[in-house]
Amino acid sequence: MDLLKKWFRFLVIGLLLFAGAVIVYISTAFYYDDVAALQRKNPGKTAFMTHREIEWEFKGLKNRKIQHVYVPLSKISPYAAKAVLIAEDDKFYSHEGFDFEAMQKAIEKDIKLGKLKYGGSTISQQLAKNLFLSPTKNPLRKIKEAILTWRIENNLSKRRILELYLNVAEWGDGVFGIEAASRHYFGKSAAELAPMEAARLAVVLPNPLKLNPAGTSKYVEKRAEIVYGIMVKRGIVIEEYEDIMKTPPDGPPADTGAPRPPGQTSGAVDMAEKKDAAQQTADGTPSDAKQAPPSASATGEDKGPGHAPSPLVQGK
Repeated sequence: MDLLKKWFRFLVIGLLLFAGAVIVYISTAFYYDDVAALQRKNPGKTAFMTHREIEWEFKGLKNRKIQHVYVPLSKISPYAAKAVLIAEDDKFYSHEGFDFEAMQKAIEKDIKLGKLKYGGSTISQQLAKNLFLSPTKNPLRKIKEAILTWRIENNLSKRRILELYLNVAEWGDGVFGIEAASRHYFGKSAAELAPMEAARLAVVLPNPLKLNPAGTSKYVEKRAEIVYGIMVKRGIVIEEYEDIMKTPPDGPPADTGAPRPPGQTSGAVDMAEKKDAAQQTADGTPSDAKQAPPSASATGEDKGPGHAPSPLVQGK
């Protein structure tokens, strides 16, 4: 009987210690991470970047390096921002960090599958996870993520949240941020992304380690077509304009103001010169004759003693 009491006492103490540790772990989400500082400065190495480096070291991949270049939202193609919002969080501007309808659907799917697969996370939740947490899926991390999400939504504007997310999201093994992803997969800056390239990048975000936006995956192709179609329907993409912009440039070269070699003029300048030459020929003046400088009488200037001004000027 005494032995049973001892075991019960140890069990109670253990549970209390565990509960205390859980409370301490969760409470750090309220004060440990300086969310407000993100208003003024861009994040450095994120928790996900650190996790990836530890993973590489464990696998013996010591030469691998994080690919990351931070760019402001103004240097990111609007197509990329819109495509990510459509694919990841279409209610981004209307919710306060949590999309409860999406979460309910995700839970229903997880129950059917019998495992945690669908998160239903908003961009704000994903930002909290990428910046401060690990990719592991457990209830304690989700609670901490919810607290951090609440703090992010209360300290940062929607524009700032979107900019941060686009710059820290993982788009491949060690490829972080839209700029690094754009250069890695398409060889161009994020500002130059075309609508379909933006759509392909957006649809791989749920599983960036397995999906390649520049690859031949039917899944990526189909999902990208759906996102692209939504952008067209909403007027984000005007297909006729995109077709015109893809056409090789033609027509006369633009007039830059630099001296032009004979016979190499822009269309408008060339027409003006031909018209002037025709007018000179009609007046009986050789087209290649140089125009004499205006005389003193024509300008009304007084050249001094012995030079009377023009009668026309006198009559004014």
